[in-house]
Amino acid sequence: MEMFNKFKSTVGGLIGNPVTREFEVGPHIASAGPGHLWRIYEGTKKTSKQKVSLFYLEKKYLDRFARKDRDKILETLKKGPTKLTRLRHPNLLTVEHPLEESRDSIAFATEPVFASLSNLLGDRENMPSPLPPELTEHELFEVEIKYGLLQVTEALKFLHNSVKMIHGNICPENIILNTNGAWKLTGFDFFIQSSSPPEQPATFSAGEWEDGLSPVAQPNLNFLAPEYILTLSCDTASDLFSLGMLMYSTVNKGKPLYQNNENIRTFKQNCSQLKALNFTSLGSLPEGLKEYVKMLLSATPTVRPDADQLSKIPYFDDVGAMTLQYLDTLFQQENIQKSKFFKGLPKILSKLPKRVILQRVLPCLCKEFYNPDMIPFVLPNVLLITEQCTNDEYVRLVFPELIPVFKLQEPIQISLIFMQRMDLLLTKTPKEDVKHHVLPMVYRALEAPSPQIQELCLTILPTFAAMIELSSMKHAIIPRIKKLCLDTDRLSTRVGCLVCIGKLLEHMDKWFVLDEVLPMVMQIPSKEPAVLMGILGIIKMTISHKKLGITKDIAATKVLPFLFPLCIDNSLNLNQFNAYMTTIKELVTKVETDHKGKLEQLNSLQEEHKTSLQFAQKLQDDKSATSDPFVTLEKKPAAKPEPSGEVEAMFQSFGLENYMGSSSEKLRAANAGTDDRTGTSGSGRGPIVPSQPTQLSLTLEEKQRLQNEQEFQQRMKQQKPISAKTPSGPSGPKRNDPKDLTASLLDSSINRQVKSVAQPNYNSSLGLGAGVGLGPGVGLNNSTLGYNPSHPAINQPSGMNVIGSNPGQTSLQSNNQPKPKVDMSAFDSLLETQSSRTKPSLNQMGPPQRSNQGQMIMNPGMPVQGMMGMQQQQHRQFQPMAGGMPSTGQYSMYGNTNQGRGSMQTGQMSGGFDPLAPSPTKQNSNHGDNLLDFLN
Repeated sequence: MEMFNKFKSTVGGLIGNPVTREFEVGPHIASAGPGHLWRIYEGTKKTSKQKVSLFYLEKKYLDRFARKDRDKILETLKKGPTKLTRLRHPNLLTVEHPLEESRDSIAFATEPVFASLSNLLGDRENMPSPLPPELTEHELFEVEIKYGLLQVTEALKFLHNSVKMIHGNICPENIILNTNGAWKLTGFDFFIQSSSPPEQPATFSAGEWEDGLSPVAQPNLNFLAPEYILTLSCDTASDLFSLGMLMYSTVNKGKPLYQNNENIRTFKQNCSQLKALNFTSLGSLPEGLKEYVKMLLSATPTVRPDADQLSKIPYFDDVGAMTLQYLDTLFQQENIQKSKFFKGLPKILSKLPKRVILQRVLPCLCKEFYNPDMIPFVLPNVLLITEQCTNDEYVRLVFPELIPVFKLQEPIQISLIFMQRMDLLLTKTPKEDVKHHVLPMVYRALEAPSPQIQELCLTILPTFAAMIELSSMKHAIIPRIKKLCLDTDRLSTRVGCLVCIGKLLEHMDKWFVLDEVLPMVMQIPSKEPAVLMGILGIIKMTISHKKLGITKDIAATKVLPFLFPLCIDNSLNLNQFNAYMTTIKELVTKVETDHKGKLEQLNSLQEEHKTSLQFAQKLQDDKSATSDPFVTLEKKPAAKPEPSGEVEAMFQSFGLENYMGSSSEKLRAANAGTDDRTGTSGSGRGPIVPSQPTQLSLTLEEKQRLQNEQEFQQRMKQQKPISAKTPSGPSGPKRNDPKDLTASLLDSSINRQVKSVAQPNYNSSLGLGAGVGLGPGVGLNNSTLGYNPSHPAINQPSGMNVIGSNPGQTSLQSNNQPKPKVDMSAFDSLLETQSSRTKPSLNQMGPPQRSNQGQMIMNPGMPVQGMMGMQQQQHRQFQPMAGGMPSTGQYSMYGNTNQGRGSMQTGQMSGGFDPLAPSPTKQNSNHGDNLLDFLN
């Protein structure tokens, strides 16, 4: 709050001045003018935002002077800006807004000002507190002093020769340095205009010095020529004397040759010493300046050189001073002279101080950016200056000037220069500005119509790729290079694109390379050797770089199929072919190693799983064997068939033995509706589909048998379930052991439903098995089939039992033998688990019995579908003898008497048939088609 009040009190009068209507007031930066009465503020024009400086004098500040001097001082201070407003010269301070007066202040606006020369030489009167750091650290270099004095000389030459006037008060307070470091003459408070006509030599009349008047209202005695006081005369040479004093004071850091202390008597005494002035008194001056300063300080005006002569002395022939002078006059030069100057400028820049370069050289160079023809000559110098700048100085002074140049594409040398110094721009420019200004220039270079620009950009781009963000690389640069590579018809440009991408790979991520870069190189249409080797280089770089890599899937499915046709291209020489083959072998080795490792891991997991299953199965089998003593027979795995030839051995070595069964095995698998590779029913893959006639060549009889089988299966599906009946006769023998329901029902069914059917035994001599099992709990016996103990389990599937024959009937094996008591305890095994695969039949467990002609026993509790478990007889004993006629008492599952066969048609109930068996002939049946006839 205190600072705000201080600022308000300081600029309060200025705020009321009309100047503030057009300009915004900034901070206080310097002071100037007689007695440093003018305060200098930073300012900005409200309409155009143009930077200016505001010279402001608050009238109350004059209260420290005597009342009689205030009006004189105010009138003198108003005279100078008024005269300055009418004058225009590069070495005179430019007035942007004329003097404005208010009740409290007077003010005017000029070009931006840094400080007055007196401020820089150490006079801090009427300065801000604290001092700006730029002012306290400022140091005048020799080249600045040389060129500053030369600028003042040029200003005097303009006043004396063109305006015909005398300045009258050349001193450090009236020398202003603008923001570019140029010295500007101001303070025309005591100017004297020529009184003679223009065509005649100028004559001037000097005013009389007033002892009682405040020194602020009169010229500075320390820099005033002697003739002003001694002879009350003046001439243009009087300003040259003041210039000589200014030279001495500037070189001696603000200390004048004589200190008069505003005393006229002291002034006259010092003037008398000027006649004895020697080089010793001027010892602090440079050797090239002493002689001319001595002449300027001569008491005789005619000895002093004029402004035109002084501007040509050797002291001002310094290379730095001449360079600064030429830069100030660039707008007057032709393009040819400018181009020659800019070509030699880098040698001079190395000899100039950094601050001088930034303040004096850089602004002049940036003005030439408005001349496109000169930009290729100016831009290298600007970028050379950029190297010496800090990042802050670059952002503040250089980068704003370069932004419009970034967008230019003509002349093409501009893009070439920027491409060559791109690393410098990316280092100095902030990241956000890089995205918005620098990288778009790179994008435009890649899309430029000139192939030279494109190829140069491709060559230089990898050198600064590390400074580019990954997002810009992926979404902006690589897509443009891809488009250029695919669309161009120049071989050098296409190869340059491939080489550039190869160098940029290390700055990308793995998956971007696999998803974008590799597919791009596979789309390149041309097959020149240089292009092919560029493609190979990208692939090899992707394989070998530790950050990248190619997966085995991509290598096997995309890269290798792409490389193989290229490697045999006729345009490749031996070395190029060897390079391709080396890369291909490397990829093949990688695929082999990776996939082999994967399969080894999977195999180990499968072996572990298989071991676990075998252990669990063994535990289950041990438990089943403990609970069921009859589980003693296990199916042994079928032995692998021996290969019959080299081709079969080769395919078996490939693990195809499960797919190479014999023709008979394939036929049985087709009849059974199972998969010959796994031995499982086709129902695992869907519904069982009957054998198709187109797959096998069937005879008419076989087709009839197949149709009968399908019809019977359909009737079995439509048949209602058979319900068990309570037996009325005596039940079977009672046992103390617990019985299950199935055994009880079987005993009851045997006692009630077994009937005797007397038939001739035509097949007694055949020695066939006792019967054919229909499924669990169901038996079928023909008296004509003799019981053969030597074949107890022929074609009897697991779970099928043969029931003893009916008493009173004899067979070939058991004629005239009494019937023993039927032991039904073996039926208890029907309740065992499915793991008991092989079980002994009743014929194996009991003695031979008489068979009952045509008797069928069926468990009342068994479902009808259980009858589908019949298997095909394998022995030829079931085939009828030549010319023999079968018994009419034989029953088939269709309810008809079979002729021409020794047993019922078995094996067809499971969904298959034997096409090699003879076709049956239908005859009249003793029973109906309904299966219930067998049970009743």
